[in-house]
Amino acid sequence: MQEIIKINQNEQGEARVNARDLHDALNVKARFNDWITRMIEYGFTEGIDFYSFLSKTQNGGRPSVEYNLTISMAKEVAMLQRNEKGKEVRNYFIQVEDRYKKLANDPSYQMALGLKASQLLLDQKDQIIAEMKPKALFADAVDASDGSILVGQLAKTLRQNGVNIGQNRLFKWLREHEYLGSCGEQYNLPTQKSMDLRVMETKTRTVNNPDGSIRTTHTTKITGKGQIYFINKFLSEKENVA
Repeated sequence: MQEIIKINQNEQGEARVNARDLHDALNVKARFNDWITRMIEYGFTEGIDFYSFLSKTQNGGRPSVEYNLTISMAKEVAMLQRNEKGKEVRNYFIQVEDRYKKLANDPSYQMALGLKASQLLLDQKDQIIAEMKPKALFADAVDASDGSILVGQLAKTLRQNGVNIGQNRLFKWLREHEYLGSCGEQYNLPTQKSMDLRVMETKTRTVNNPDGSIRTTHTTKITGKGQIYFINKFLSEKENVA
């Protein structure tokens, strides 16, 4: 069978046709964007008949929207052209469908698909490990922690996991990034941002002074959610506060 238009496969081995390739094969005179929009309006559904994605760009250019079509949709689109070229392309897709139906019942083909999927997983393993590493490190670091901890304790946990930071530098970083107040009565106390994120809380207690007076103290603590938030943030971004 002579290839009229390139047939691609997704990870599950399903046949797909790039809409731009189909546009060229059908010798459509209309602009691609106008044409594909008009074709989709015939009643095709994204996620079933076609799949849109952004193209990769070079030199910082603006990405364009591209489309991968199922063979069934590509076949119908070819017929919608109502010309001999459309009929030719449609007949080609019918042959493609027959070929894939035969392959679906071929054990060796199914084995090849399984091997391909395994290879893709191996190719992606480094990325998967990199993404999981911060979570794994965090689990080891704070597994025994059920409640809130002091900022100094958070700094200690970060150091144990390779982040070069101490208590004072962590306080400074938290102020600079607006998690803690930087002046006045709110100095080193959680900001509204921290409260909204629920990553910090303030522990308030009263102390009896020797002269009989009473004073109130406020201590900033990192919540359980905050521990996850900050540790994963530092580890995933590899931030190293000087």
